[in-house]
Amino acid sequence: MKPKSLTRIGVIADTHGLFDWALIEHFAGVTAILHAGDIGDSDVIRQLRQIAPVVAVSGNVDDFEQSGFPRVRVVRRAGVTIAIRHILFERGRLTDEAREWLDSTQPHICIFGHSHRPIIEQYGGTILLNPGSAGPRRFSLPRGIGMLTIHEGQIMPELIRLKNSVGSATRKNGKPRSKKGAATR
Repeated sequence: MKPKSLTRIGVIADTHGLFDWALIEHFAGVTAILHAGDIGDSDVIRQLRQIAPVVAVSGNVDDFEQSGFPRVRVVRRAGVTIAIRHILFERGRLTDEAREWLDSTQPHICIFGHSHRPIIEQYGGTILLNPGSAGPRRFSLPRGIGMLTIHEGQIMPELIRLKNSVGSATRKNGKPRSKKGAATR
């Protein structure tokens, strides 16, 4: 049995309209799911909400605010301030706008996406977590998600690699994606 003060939060980004059924197993028991943008289709959010409450921001693929989700969110969970934003880095560097936002917000952790590169880094007193892309595989980058475990104020971020071939998943139109089609995308 897990201690009461243990909080697990699923972290996801860059789904690009793809819901991978492996998320159900990986996110089982989480108290919330944070989506850092490039959702691609509202059906992804609907399916994630079947697992746990979702806090999401929009990304460039979502046409930002036109998606109905804000560009940035700041939430508190288990006494920890969590900032969520799609674009934090461009061309491998923290953008000036993102740096200013982080400096003014000073979250304990910032969840972001856009680059599809899974990373855990430190910026001053803020942990930066990009879970990678949970959508169709792009370039030579691995697919992935993240997990935040918060215990007595301590934040333990984790990267979780997903299989490169999706298998049972849905497309934007809600129809199953074949293994062959998913593996070649």
